[in-house]
Amino acid sequence: MTVERNIPLGQLLIEKGLITPQQLQAALEEQQVTRERLGCVLLRFGFISEEKVFLPLLAGQIGCEYVDVKTLDIPEEIIKLLPPKFASHYNAIPIQQDGDVLTIATPFPFDLSMTDAVETLWAGRIRTVLSSASDVAEVIRQHYGIGAETIDAMMGTKEKKGSPQESAVTDILEIDSEASIGKFINQVLLEAYNRRATDIHIEPFEDALRVRYRVDGILSDAQAPSNIWVFRDAINSRIKIMSRLNIAEKRLPQDGRFKVRVGGAQLDLRVSFLPTPYGESVVIRLLNSNRLFDLTELGLSDENLRILDGLIRKPHGIIFVTGPTGSGKTTTLYSCLSRINHDEHKIITIEDPIEYQLKGVVQLQINPAIHFTFASGLRSMLRHDPDVMMVGEVRDLETAEIAIQIALTGHLVFSTLHTNDAASGVTRLLDMGIEPYLISSAVECFIAQRLVRRICPKCKVRVQLDRQLARDLGAVTGGLSPIEAYAGRGCEFCNGSGFYGRQGIYEFLVLRDEIKEMIAQKMPCSKIKEKAVTLGMKTLLDDGWDKVLKGVTTAEEVLRVTQEDDQ
Repeated sequence: MTVERNIPLGQLLIEKGLITPQQLQAALEEQQVTRERLGCVLLRFGFISEEKVFLPLLAGQIGCEYVDVKTLDIPEEIIKLLPPKFASHYNAIPIQQDGDVLTIATPFPFDLSMTDAVETLWAGRIRTVLSSASDVAEVIRQHYGIGAETIDAMMGTKEKKGSPQESAVTDILEIDSEASIGKFINQVLLEAYNRRATDIHIEPFEDALRVRYRVDGILSDAQAPSNIWVFRDAINSRIKIMSRLNIAEKRLPQDGRFKVRVGGAQLDLRVSFLPTPYGESVVIRLLNSNRLFDLTELGLSDENLRILDGLIRKPHGIIFVTGPTGSGKTTTLYSCLSRINHDEHKIITIEDPIEYQLKGVVQLQINPAIHFTFASGLRSMLRHDPDVMMVGEVRDLETAEIAIQIALTGHLVFSTLHTNDAASGVTRLLDMGIEPYLISSAVECFIAQRLVRRICPKCKVRVQLDRQLARDLGAVTGGLSPIEAYAGRGCEFCNGSGFYGRQGIYEFLVLRDEIKEMIAQKMPCSKIKEKAVTLGMKTLLDDGWDKVLKGVTTAEEVLRVTQEDDQ
């Protein structure tokens, strides 16, 4: 793009039709107050929405080349020419070396302090090119790792003080006052929040410390600096201090929690430590305690939503949500409670742990150390005259018997079981020792669920579905015409995964008279499931197939989360 360098930027943008004279005037007035660059003001005001249009114009206007740094494949030997502390401080990254000329990509190509600093590290000439500030920051993170500049800054201090292996005792006061350790942990937490991670895994090995995020149910590497392992004990101690755990205990597992605020969101972080031969492994689970889902956001079909809406408005009975850990059972229960949380209802929950804060709901946290269990808590809850009760999980016969007696005496009870499908919930209760007639009398419905990743809306494309995949899902595909479905190509918005967010697939086993008769006869769960299907129940695979055809998810994703059902 050829641009006259002597044309002022504002006039140039008007001539190109990118802004109006009124917008330019408003930006100039703001610039007089803030002293920012005109381009920064225009972008902040939203007058120019696409940097890929604005930056090439700006580069031509100031006589500098524009480079889309995210499209470059930069060799690691080039990256290593500048230390991470420098790259992060100046938001600049080396992209090319041609003889004695080093090319630096930066949003501020005429920053003399930056070029002067580079000249102290590079004996040759410096050439600067213009790039987007956010793109440069992202490439720095990709190549150097999250918090690399913090680790780099601390390395110099460590070299002066000695290796952490020289002493088995950690100086707690030093760690507590050392801002760099806290800064690094904050960077990890912020990066996890921005990537929508639900868990952070910090895992020690003999000569490395791996940091991973779980996003949409899948673990991915956080690209931490390679020398982070030097500070593994200090990082663990800092997390323990934040969680109010015993920092001296490194031989036993420990669990704790702490809270942080990111923007307008308050995150409840649950922390778990496990001892390993190379140090303690840490998992931090991120919960947005103020983020509740409505039933309509869970991915329920119209028919399942109608069934569930009717079930939660009944005055008594038990509704069991089943599935493995991480299948969204607690979220579904909270959504149900939120739907019926009115002034005329007294709702009490007993949980381990309390994951969401529900306004107007009395929530109890069990504590086995003082013998406050689900069973003992349920007995006490009855004295508070509740209308609705939620039990975090039915784990044993005593809890199951009390929950059923509560349901039979006129209360609505919600709880969870760990089973592969809805019909297996019957078998689980029978195995605990619950009499069949009690199950038939008290339980209204078993709901099995899984979470599937949603196809990214930004890179969603039509594809032809493999017929074998369709058959694996149990779909009837008569004829030879191709089956159309959707998939994500992978883009910047979804981090190249092709997926963004998750949604549930469900299986509702409503205990009709025919099902109750089979339970009374202690029929196997496979027979109960077959009968329920003939009565109109949609299985997890059926619901998943519907979402494949609607373009919500992929066939591979449905098979991934339901494959344990075939084992």
